[in-house]
Amino acid sequence: MLYRDFATQEAIDRAYDPMIGRDPAALVADWRARSDAARARHRVSLDVPYGPSLAERLDLYHAEDRKEGERAPLHLFFHGGYWRSLGHREFGFIVDDLVAAGISVGVVNYALCPAVRFAEIVRQARAALAWAYRHAAEEGCDPASISVSGHSAGGHLCAMLLATDWEGDYGLPNDLIRGALCVSGLYDLGPFPWSWLQPKLRLDGRDVAEFSPAFLPCQVAAKVSLVAGGEESGEFTRQMTDYATHLGEQGIAVEQAVLPGDDHFSILEHYLDGGPLAATVKGFHA
Repeated sequence: MLYRDFATQEAIDRAYDPMIGRDPAALVADWRARSDAARARHRVSLDVPYGPSLAERLDLYHAEDRKEGERAPLHLFFHGGYWRSLGHREFGFIVDDLVAAGISVGVVNYALCPAVRFAEIVRQARAALAWAYRHAAEEGCDPASISVSGHSAGGHLCAMLLATDWEGDYGLPNDLIRGALCVSGLYDLGPFPWSWLQPKLRLDGRDVAEFSPAFLPCQVAAKVSLVAGGEESGEFTRQMTDYATHLGEQGIAVEQAVLPGDDHFSILEHYLDGGPLAATVKGFHA
């Protein structure tokens, strides 16, 4: 077997290809158009640098309806794209409910494989959170009220933020995350060296061991919410359940849910219109 009970690359590809039945170009075009509209609708600081490279940028959507001098909670969103595609400009559409609720939202960009090694993407995600904590006050946000969420590869990155020794590695408090929402995340990288993604990701055995949060100690005792779509491949639910078990065994307060009727992409709509993803993020800051 290549991975668990998968004997062929074709079987792994089918289980981990969320685009089956979707038109990728149409999907991304829709996200871009809606994100352009969100940037026109909200007060946003574009391409705020959180690190030295050009990829290390985020768009900061400022909270609405805050009193003068009142610091807003801050939420960081990490996009998906299997670590090798897309960027922050496609995902501004997810912010509406959160900024209307008085939460500032940073939509984070990061470099992509194969231009950088996988380890560099994880480093950049950590750098984004470290920057957010250190600079929250000057952006009108509360460093004691930061949450994170991510979709697909972004869900993995959020899980890696939970597996970071913030005090030992960054000199920051290990409780800097109030809550983490991982949406259709990947927590075990084991299948990907055997998949269609490998020419882009170029994962080796050390990468799989060091960056699979399903097998790493959780360093942050935050509230964790894990979500997958009922129309996704069963591997997404299986990975979610295994990761939830791993967290629970460490005493982490974790919830998991399958949203019936949603595939890997429609699930993002639940950040909007009073949906459960937005409600979860708001709950982190209640």
